[in-house]
Amino acid sequence: MITLENVKRRAEMDAKAHGYFLTPDPDFLQNLLEGLKENEERYGYPSCPCRLASGNFDWDRDIICPCDYRDPDVEEFGMCYCALYVRKDVAEGAKPIEPIPERRPQEKINRASGEVPEKKEAPDTKGAARDTNRKFFYCKVCGYVTFREEPPHVCPICRAKQEFFEEIVLDTKIKVR
Repeated sequence: MITLENVKRRAEMDAKAHGYFLTPDPDFLQNLLEGLKENEERYGYPSCPCRLASGNFDWDRDIICPCDYRDPDVEEFGMCYCALYVRKDVAEGAKPIEPIPERRPQEKINRASGEVPEKKEAPDTKGAARDTNRKFFYCKVCGYVTFREEPPHVCPICRAKQEFFEEIVLDTKIKVR
């Protein structure tokens, strides 16, 4: 069973582990935590409480809290998009909580709202990786490997930035001897 206390504890532990704080407004924090809990009950994963999720894990992977955009947002603006995670200056009231620009690509936002472009041909069921934009990427710092549309903004293992990821190109040609 998902409890509000567990959702809060998980967010607090993650904030502390990365040098962040949770939003200082107790009512706002309560609303965000309730949104995370509701989304986890609804979808089976804690999607961002301030973004529209599709209910498809693969499509929503980038907005599972803490989302892929949190670290660059906190670094640049002092808070993540929904302001659940904030820098110390925001937590102490030296910097106000303000709206920040959305980093999530418009294509993903459209897909979550049901605006999926039609496919021109039937998908190739023999090679699932062929009918997707996902690619393999690896972190050149720690070796973490992921299969996504683009590399994460920050490596979830070693915290290396996106530029330290490189695409893995697979040779799919069959060689006959």
